[in-house]
Amino acid sequence: MINRKLRMGMVGGGSDAFIGAIHRLAAFMDGQIELACGCFSSNPEVSVSSGKAYFLPDNRVYKTYREMFEQEVKLPAHERMDFVTIVTPNYAHFEPAMMALDRGFHVVIDKPVTFTLEEAKKLKDKVRETGLILALTHTYSGYPAVKEARERVKRGELGEIRKIYVEYPQGWLSAKVEDKGNAQAAWRTDPKRSGKAGCMGDIGTHAFHLAEYISGLKATELCAELNIFVSGRLLDDDGAALLRFNNGARGVLMATQVAAGEENAIKIRIYGNKGGLEWAQQEPNTLWLKWTDRPVEMIRTGQGYMGVAAKHNTRTPAGHPEGYLEAFANIYRNFSLTVRAKLEGRTPQSEWLDFPTIEDGVRGMQFIETVVQAGYDDTKKWIPFAD
Repeated sequence: MINRKLRMGMVGGGSDAFIGAIHRLAAFMDGQIELACGCFSSNPEVSVSSGKAYFLPDNRVYKTYREMFEQEVKLPAHERMDFVTIVTPNYAHFEPAMMALDRGFHVVIDKPVTFTLEEAKKLKDKVRETGLILALTHTYSGYPAVKEARERVKRGELGEIRKIYVEYPQGWLSAKVEDKGNAQAAWRTDPKRSGKAGCMGDIGTHAFHLAEYISGLKATELCAELNIFVSGRLLDDDGAALLRFNNGARGVLMATQVAAGEENAIKIRIYGNKGGLEWAQQEPNTLWLKWTDRPVEMIRTGQGYMGVAAKHNTRTPAGHPEGYLEAFANIYRNFSLTVRAKLEGRTPQSEWLDFPTIEDGVRGMQFIETVVQAGYDDTKKWIPFAD
């Protein structure tokens, strides 16, 4: 048995970065993980100052991620990191992930998984080749109510799925804040750092993953419209897609970052021939089930009637709100339990394996490729998902 915390390295996530702090809070929440080392910025000075702020020894704070991997792999097994978390802009995902896997380190990585679909496929091949574990932080799949929704669909309570509606409106890019010192907006609206898609790559992928995760279905083709509402912006800040799924179901996906006044209002509705469900991230502890022959049911997390997956991912008694950080932490906990089992030569429990993987990452990149191809095609043809 490994009687210690797993040692985490970080690429990105310096003291000037929003998402790095979220990852650290989530990783540390269950007492399974500790920060061992990192290259926290492409700016060496920021990396060093961040490492000091995190109370790391000087020799475990690196000026480049290449240096970090080269030095960490030389350390004795009882000192070196067990896995690396990559929390950089999209263009800087692929190389550090490949370097980590080549040197025997497991990986946690922000979505979208890579800059291009081709990179995602190469990363998938590398994960298979090494047998190592890669987790992708599609946060919303970590909510207990989402896991309960998935289980209810899987059990057939809704019957055959016919319609999926998923929407993700935000308003923070309603003005051209990327020109006013907003670092988060600057890289997300820059094709050289974000990739082919703006809004659809940033939050549309979350909506897409949530639709496939809960329904258990795979989208096979789509038609779409992408828009740039803010003058001078280079990537989409709004879009919508019609989806066709592999069982014949139809879907509608909307994502926008110019819905002025909206915060983070991701919401999904799924309908089968027996009933429907509804979940909204801004009221995350509640799942609504809707029926044709009886009253609407309000399902609340923390209650004894919840399924195994929901219970495993619930930390507090009913009525105590669990939100974004806990959902994020569920991905880290399940990942860490799986890594620990692998290191100990044990078979992970099925509920531990319930976190997004490289397969989800490739699906997300296929969505981006296809929605961009369809989104600027004025003929609005149905386009099969990219292979």
